[in-house]
Amino acid sequence: MKDYFAIEQIYNQPLDELLKGALQAKESSRKNGVQFCQLLNIKSGGCSEDCKYCAQSAHYRTPIAKGALLDEEEIFEEGLKAKKNGATRFCLGAAWRGLSGNEKKTNQICKIIEKIRSLGMELCLSSGFLTEKAALMLKESGLNVYNHNLNTGPGYYPRIATTHRFEDRLNTVKIVQKVGLKLCSGGIIGMGESLKDRLEMLYYLNTLAESPESIPINLFMPIKGTPLYETAAIDYIDLVRIIATARILFPQSRIRLAAGRKLLDEKTLTLCYLAGVNSIFIGEKLLTQSNVQLEKDYALLKKLNLRKEEN
Repeated sequence: MKDYFAIEQIYNQPLDELLKGALQAKESSRKNGVQFCQLLNIKSGGCSEDCKYCAQSAHYRTPIAKGALLDEEEIFEEGLKAKKNGATRFCLGAAWRGLSGNEKKTNQICKIIEKIRSLGMELCLSSGFLTEKAALMLKESGLNVYNHNLNTGPGYYPRIATTHRFEDRLNTVKIVQKVGLKLCSGGIIGMGESLKDRLEMLYYLNTLAESPESIPINLFMPIKGTPLYETAAIDYIDLVRIIATARILFPQSRIRLAAGRKLLDEKTLTLCYLAGVNSIFIGEKLLTQSNVQLEKDYALLKKLNLRKEEN
């Protein structure tokens, strides 16, 4: 389905019909377990980009300190902890504009991936824009997945970043798929964007040659010091509707409820699972913000009789 207006019709269905369609799509995927991923910030702060939602941008005064790239051994130890906690995917985030081939930081990241691939988990990296050479180097080092979110639709994009364009993000997404890496790409809900902006983000993901392997849906978390700090919270039913629409459009993709889960009560989280969520981030911290306690995740999955996906 490549038609924007068809996507709009899916979203605007009565909620019971929308959730019914999402459940049917989820059943067709035969992926009934909930994937546990763990995210580690391996290089914090100092990013040159001016994304107005991001606490790691060098353009804003936020509580996030600039840090150097973590040591290989430290990253490996964190990976061991993630695996012990039940994660089957280990995700690394680095606050950079991006990577190009044969520069020092690309070689450093490749060395890290070569070191930690022995952990036996899927490895995902998020480090900004990629050249094709850098993407090939990452793949050859053992990386499985690359994350690069579109974040919103092209019409709203200039309102959240001016140091790059929506088209730059779309180009990296296409490079990731071209070299044969799995693609993880989604967006952020609640930055002041319109419904049209959210649905356009799904539309552009749906026009790719291949559906993303995973689609993170992030609920905007306001961070003091960023330009979007005082943005009004959204109605959480809007979040549920976006998740359900994504599930129908991408029945074989992981739909990951990523940042912002801590803001949701148990009833809303239950609706998100019904709407098609089958992947979450575990761990005490995401890139910069605290996360839901692992014990609470297990307790809710048990209450809902949902199982954790195993390797």
